[in-house]
Amino acid sequence: MGYVFDLNAAREYDYWYRDQQNRFIVDLEDQLLLRLLEPVRGERVLDIGCGTGRHLLMFSEMGLDVTGLDASTHMLAVARRRLGARAELHHGVAEDLPFEDNAFNIATLITTLEFVDDTQKAIEEACRVAKDRIFLGVLNRYSIKGIERRIKGIFSESIYNRAKFFSVGGLTRNVRQVLGKIPMKRGTVHQLPASLRKYTIHIERSSLIQKSPFGSFIGMAVTLVPRYRTQNMPIDYVRPPRGAVSEVMPTRTQSRKAG
Repeated sequence: MGYVFDLNAAREYDYWYRDQQNRFIVDLEDQLLLRLLEPVRGERVLDIGCGTGRHLLMFSEMGLDVTGLDASTHMLAVARRRLGARAELHHGVAEDLPFEDNAFNIATLITTLEFVDDTQKAIEEACRVAKDRIFLGVLNRYSIKGIERRIKGIFSESIYNRAKFFSVGGLTRNVRQVLGKIPMKRGTVHQLPASLRKYTIHIERSSLIQKSPFGSFIGMAVTLVPRYRTQNMPIDYVRPPRGAVSEVMPTRTQSRKAG
């Protein structure tokens, strides 16, 4: 099991998302998620590492059937208060999901892979339980903010000290090791410091700018394609039925010659 958020970490996580100072970054991440994933009303979605249920609430308000799973009981307690009966919530880990194959249309892992033990296994499990698409949202090791977070972590205790950071190329390789070469859409947001949002707000929302690999949050939507493997099957010798003639019937030409 990877890092599990305790009570204080769960509170800090939820506070960060509710803080108006971070609204600009949160909106950019949500915009990228929806643009790449294109969820449709009525689809079943599983949010793996659902945290305090912020994305579950967003999907529920869009008319999706939502289920969440998290390793932290403290995170799930906040999610239950936030969502009530609107979501089905489960306690568990991303590497061992308690669901049947193809049980959902969509599976999402949003700032979850950073804290799991086995990245490949978590992606494999998401692909197993989803039949249409998966979405991966991770922190970028090559962004300005990512570098800043890691440097700060050298001098002070931080939740980011427990996190793995990714890159666009590295995440692509992780997915292809599981699924091979399949259709995927990628983007990043929060390219520039949030303190400059007054000047960069329109630039940051540009889909062209979001193709840059250096934003602090990487989003990747993967379309799951069924694959079939052929296999030769041995066939046992079949005895001819009793009384059957085993000789080859002569052709018309051979009969004339014989006559």
